[in-house]
Amino acid sequence: MHPAQPPRSVIWRVIGAASAGTLIEWYDFYLFGSLATILGAKFFPGDDPTAGFLKTLAIFASGFIVRPFGAIVFGRLGDVVGRKHTFLVTLLLMGGSTFLIGLLPGYAEIGVLAPLGLTVLRLVQGLALGGEYGGAATYVAEHAPDARRGFYTSFIQTTATLGLFASLGVILACRQSLGKDAFEEWGWRIPFLLSIVLVLFSYWIRVRMEESPLFASAKRNGTLSRNPIAESFGKPENRRLVLIALFGAVAGQGVVWYTGQFYALFFLQRVAGVEFVPSNLIVVAALLLATPFFVLFGSLSDRIGRKPIILTGCLLAALLYVPIYQGMMHFGQQFAAAGASAGQGPADDATFPAVMLVALVFVQVLLVTMVYGPIAAFLVELFPTRIRYTSMSLPYHIGNGVFGGLTPYVASLLVERTGNPYAGLAYPITIALATVVVGVLLVKERRGVSLAAE
Repeated sequence: MHPAQPPRSVIWRVIGAASAGTLIEWYDFYLFGSLATILGAKFFPGDDPTAGFLKTLAIFASGFIVRPFGAIVFGRLGDVVGRKHTFLVTLLLMGGSTFLIGLLPGYAEIGVLAPLGLTVLRLVQGLALGGEYGGAATYVAEHAPDARRGFYTSFIQTTATLGLFASLGVILACRQSLGKDAFEEWGWRIPFLLSIVLVLFSYWIRVRMEESPLFASAKRNGTLSRNPIAESFGKPENRRLVLIALFGAVAGQGVVWYTGQFYALFFLQRVAGVEFVPSNLIVVAALLLATPFFVLFGSLSDRIGRKPIILTGCLLAALLYVPIYQGMMHFGQQFAAAGASAGQGPADDATFPAVMLVALVFVQVLLVTMVYGPIAAFLVELFPTRIRYTSMSLPYHIGNGVFGGLTPYVASLLVERTGNPYAGLAYPITIALATVVVGVLLVKERRGVSLAAE
């Protein structure tokens, strides 16, 4: 029997508490990617900047690769102990490791221990985030009414973009107030150190929350799984659902997300030649304009389904990426040639290229909102309460952590090896198209299904 539906005021408090912590974790996680160029110079020998950048991206990617392991560890904990306590732990792990990155000496001070320490802290970040998202999405979904699940969980989906937005905003504020030289020398540490204040505030909010009503009901009724890992991945019917979720939705969603919100920034800076500050401002503007569409597509998925929106987003991305990036190259070079430089506003003849660059990145982020807005509701509806945290976390973090997280590194490497500025797009286009094929053939629509505990 379904527990009594919480009042709407309770649902909004749940969304606020879950979103606050998730936003901070994404902020922590994306500081690393946003500062990859500077971190490469600080934590690797300075004789080959390109090699240092690629090695930093490899460390950045390592945090994504371990996310599935975090999903297994913390997913099991969430299904056995509870949603609330699990993502209190993940929040503290993420915040602690981010703070320590801000204190870590560079290669000039401690040599090879610098990249080694950076890698270890990045791995802890990845493990923590592997347990965070599934807990937050499950927690909100288990409070939300069945008919509005896409709408309410879409607010969790905005936190990844808002976390990136916040990280870029703090970086730009520090960069502008300190100046280029001071920021690259020591000021880049400030955004990492500031995160500890935000994490402690978020922890205070979360510790006051109640447990999910569906989990509490399952616990009272004795229907919790004793071994959610074995039940999720050992039983053929559940394992099949995990694989369908991964290859029929989340893999494509992951590459679209990281192409539109990370590779776009790298491409502007390293391929199109746009300076650090203007390139970040372009991405920030596009993120700000597109963020409301997460809620729009989440709400729309309550009416027409999760599957058609997610797969349409993947298909459009595969078809539009090449012309979009050709446009970014064209207008990026125009913008750079017009004399826009770090710390200065663009010249008059750079205004139109700047507007066009914002528009081109906006289209990419709009595609992100299509694939990402409904994904939490899609995943929680696939699995029963007793194994939901574990079962949904693994495909999500393989799709986003491995397929998606590798996008900046693989794409940048393909450009570097081939000399073709658009070669990197082959990777996200291939994954997105494969997802469309698998999704059309195997994914079944389950919007609005009851999540009542067994």
